Amino acid sequence: MQVTETLNEGLKREYAITVTADELDAKVNEKLSEAQPEIEMKGFRKGKVPMALLKKQFGQRILGESMQEAIDGAMNQHFEETGDRPAMQPEVKMTNEDWKEGDDVQVEMKYEKLPDIPEADLSDIKIEKLVAKASDADVDEALSNLAENAQNFEDRKKGTKAKDGDQVVIDFVGKVDGEAFDGGSAEDYPLVLGSNSFIPGFEEQLVGVKEGEEKAVEVSFPEEYGAENLAGKAAVFDVTVKAVKKPVPAEINDELAQKYGAEDLEALKGQIRERLEAEYQGAARQVMKRQVLDALDEKVKFDLPPSLVDAEAKQIAHQIWHEENPEVQGHDHEEIEPTDEQMKLAERRVRLGLLLAEIGQKAEVTVTDAEMTQAIMNQARQYPGQERAFFDFVRQNQQMQQQMRAPIFEDKVIDHIAEQADVTEKEISKEELQKEVEKLDEE
Repeated sequence: MQVTETLNEGLKREYAITVTADELDAKVNEKLSEAQPEIEMKGFRKGKVPMALLKKQFGQRILGESMQEAIDGAMNQHFEETGDRPAMQPEVKMTNEDWKEGDDVQVEMKYEKLPDIPEADLSDIKIEKLVAKASDADVDEALSNLAENAQNFEDRKKGTKAKDGDQVVIDFVGKVDGEAFDGGSAEDYPLVLGSNSFIPGFEEQLVGVKEGEEKAVEVSFPEEYGAENLAGKAAVFDVTVKAVKKPVPAEINDELAQKYGAEDLEALKGQIRERLEAEYQGAARQVMKRQVLDALDEKVKFDLPPSLVDAEAKQIAHQIWHEENPEVQGHDHEEIEPTDEQMKLAERRVRLGLLLAEIGQKAEVTVTDAEMTQAIMNQARQYPGQERAFFDFVRQNQQMQQQMRAPIFEDKVIDHIAEQADVTEKEISKEELQKEVEKLDEE
């Protein structure tokens, strides 16, 4: 077997690989010899079938398999000897397309190698760690929001028209073709106008009604309605309005706290403060992460594999195009050419991705099974009732696992860099932190 370099330009490499006919024949004979003891054939005892007959019977079938193994072996040996790490899957093709049995196999291999990444001195990276505390005003604002969500309803003055957001207490009877239908009637039903809990068009027709008023609400059931006997049908609901009530926030007291699972109001305030400061900490971490990435981007420069940059730029351009054209759901559109700005962003992402991977590898950063399980469980909560199915899907999908592992690995490497860096703390307000977060989107 012979491997000859034909191109060495930047990170691009090309090689000509020759697998001789004798090497292939020897590999076929080796495979047949391994299988011979177990082969039975009419007229011969088990394990006694002559090699020549085996070769005639099975040689062609084994030849292709042997050819692939020989080429794979040559490639693996090449990467072990050179230390090259391909940026993407190498491009491999036979160059003697008129090959026939008994000829040498000529193969061309092309790839871009990952660059040698210089050592980065992390100790002189300066990080300003932002710290925001939840003020009493922040806690009170969050409490008010909770009270609003736990709102009660009080009777409006008699004769007041119902507004969007009001609660109307109603009796109703629904009819299709003049006949009442099962499940279409109720008494003393509390309906919040604008909640979209009834058939489309129903609640809108009750805006402006008064206590004691009777109204015929005309609607049509959606075509995809669950009950087939009602789907797409026109209906009339005879409605009697028994009360019109306005929303009022719940009182901020121990009773409200207990509704949210706290022992008393002070305990609820403590929980709110912890939650707010956890949110602030998460936002501050995003600012810190950008500081680290900016510092690394300035500190370390090296050649980038063009194929990785092109792939990243096209992905960025494609994503942005769909954000700007939300009406296009599929991907059967014209090819999106990346802009110069998108190419620069792609170069930054590829450079930092390779650098973080190198730093993490040298620091022996790993993602544990427990961390992966926790990440899968967190994402599974987005699919209520299907958590187990999602969990099993991820466990059986290597690509999905890699997508979930990558950000965990990156965050752990960022933490490792921060431990080596020169870090100073700065206490700021919630508003100042919000401005710093907004800057991240602007850059």
